[in-house]
Amino acid sequence: MKITDVTLTLFKWEGIPVGIAKAHTGAIGGDSQLGLLTISTDEGVDGHAFLGSSGRSAEFDAGSLIHYLKPIVMGQNPLNRERLFEVMIRIERNTTIRAVGAVDIALWDIAGKVAGLPIHQLLGTYRESIPAYVSSPRLAGPEAYADEATRYKAAGLTGYKIHPPAVRIQEDIAVCTAVREAVGDDYKLMLDSIWAYDYPEALEVGKAIQELGYYWYEDPLADDDLLNYVKLKERLDIPLMATEHSPGGFTAYAPWLISQATDYLRGDVAVKGGITAVMKTAHLAEAFHMNYEVHHGGNSLNNVANLHATMAMKNTEMFEFLLPEEAQRYGLLEDVTPDKNGLVHTINEPGLGAEIDFELIERMKLAVLT
Repeated sequence: MKITDVTLTLFKWEGIPVGIAKAHTGAIGGDSQLGLLTISTDEGVDGHAFLGSSGRSAEFDAGSLIHYLKPIVMGQNPLNRERLFEVMIRIERNTTIRAVGAVDIALWDIAGKVAGLPIHQLLGTYRESIPAYVSSPRLAGPEAYADEATRYKAAGLTGYKIHPPAVRIQEDIAVCTAVREAVGDDYKLMLDSIWAYDYPEALEVGKAIQELGYYWYEDPLADDDLLNYVKLKERLDIPLMATEHSPGGFTAYAPWLISQATDYLRGDVAVKGGITAVMKTAHLAEAFHMNYEVHHGGNSLNNVANLHATMAMKNTEMFEFLLPEEAQRYGLLEDVTPDKNGLVHTINEPGLGAEIDFELIERMKLAVLT
């Protein structure tokens, strides 16, 4: 079997809800673009992946995927994923980690279709379902966060993670307090401060949410501030979660582990380089008796890839859904959705097993890159 073509169809995503900007993303909303990656083979089996998100248009990654990554995989056996991943990740500085991830996911999709198995079974299924939690957008104030958390608790979701205003720490603490009071003492709450604080601020907020019984404290400091993460971890009892955007590829986790700077490892198929990279990291974390919690994938098909990987992980606890839903779901006929008990279940069709909305993609098509 050989790869005969790689194409990327850019299609428009309209009407994305406009939210309050986060410091690390700027304004999100309005229109964006996704890309449907198609890897074709001489045996008629195609692999697919989505590129892009509501906050990062596929156009920013598309050109380098075709220019740098297509020549690497053309004429190759798509089942040689490990070797192809090694070559792609070595030139990641010339392209983007998201582009590498999309190609890797499409190769896994081919493998599952060839084998007639869902990807999670190729990886080695560990579970059939997993509890889900939701992550807030940035909201106007404490009451808005409390109302949203209460609503999703009533809907059966396992937990609620706050992305705070991240302008003044007293406002963030007020949000965390209001949400705890609204949902009660036994509901899982997490805080993701989106790399917003310096060390004194991070320590003050950490002590406050520790007293409130929060489950983990995510990304309070800059993504490369390893020294202050070590200091923070020494001063707090609440588990710290870093490494979502630790600079570098898979091997960039090593200094965090050696320095004991985080209690969890973190990532997803978009920001780490696909299913191959995510599984490497999950196994690395397992060797240190740590959890690897999977971040939201940025688009509907990435979340399907995340789900397959999660179903093959022993050391992960919950599946993340980012809000608002209208800014995360697009391009599939049916999205990954929690049931009434807040559980997400396996997909048992070959490959990714998701039904892509090809009619929508054709209707909203902007360009085809070859």
